[in-house]
Amino acid sequence: MRYSTDFPSLRGVVDDAEWKSRTDLAACYRLMDHYGMTDMIYNHITAQIPGKEGRLLINLYGLLYKEITASNLVEIDYDGNVCRKPDTDYGINKSGYVIHGCIHRARPDVHCVIHTHTRAGMAVASMRNGLLPITQTASRFHGHIAYHEFEGPAVDLAEQERLVADLGSHNAMILRNHGLLVCGASVPQAFNLMYQLEMACRTQVDALSAGMEQVRMPGEEVLRRSAHLYQPGTRRPYGELEWHAMLRLLAAEPGGYPSYES
Repeated sequence: MRYSTDFPSLRGVVDDAEWKSRTDLAACYRLMDHYGMTDMIYNHITAQIPGKEGRLLINLYGLLYKEITASNLVEIDYDGNVCRKPDTDYGINKSGYVIHGCIHRARPDVHCVIHTHTRAGMAVASMRNGLLPITQTASRFHGHIAYHEFEGPAVDLAEQERLVADLGSHNAMILRNHGLLVCGASVPQAFNLMYQLEMACRTQVDALSAGMEQVRMPGEEVLRRSAHLYQPGTRRPYGELEWHAMLRLLAAEPGGYPSYES
């Protein structure tokens, strides 16, 4: 079995637009690892390939998020057919395209989809009331988050229709008893949204440890105004400005920027 993690670079093999999408996506995987939003080799982040209708980039099933590079990402179509992959026995996880492929297909405005199984995300996904807008961070999702009922591991293509219907026009969704999902018009925007959703979940778990009777909920009018101010286009596309800082953070780590840009 060939389980090497040493793959030849695709720089100069793919066009500049695809290379940029690959480096951004690889950086996103590394950032998810940095901020503790990983689950061993599981979960997925996908990005649309510019100029290639119906083609996505996804991780090899078997690599850690901190091992993802621009060149070891796999090109697939919406149905999970592999179009380009490194020479390895690692493949892709079926759940990746069952969940992600249908969203990319149904939502042309979506460039990137992120799905996680974090401890806090799964905890909130298991709570009857779901995400509570008890903090400024959580308020951005007030009236702007969807819910999808648990149907078991996402391997049944029939679930795709219900996933898309439940997500609707929202960019964030809680998969009941399962985890979190966000989508965005760019990799930076999707990462920022997942970071905020994860922080909202962690804070909720912390606050509820003192008991629900100790939690203070802001008023409805304040929540509506706060949520509106955080929507894309209201003030700025959240995630784009932050992305440069995130890349500097990666560059300062051992191995640095070139490790995922290879």
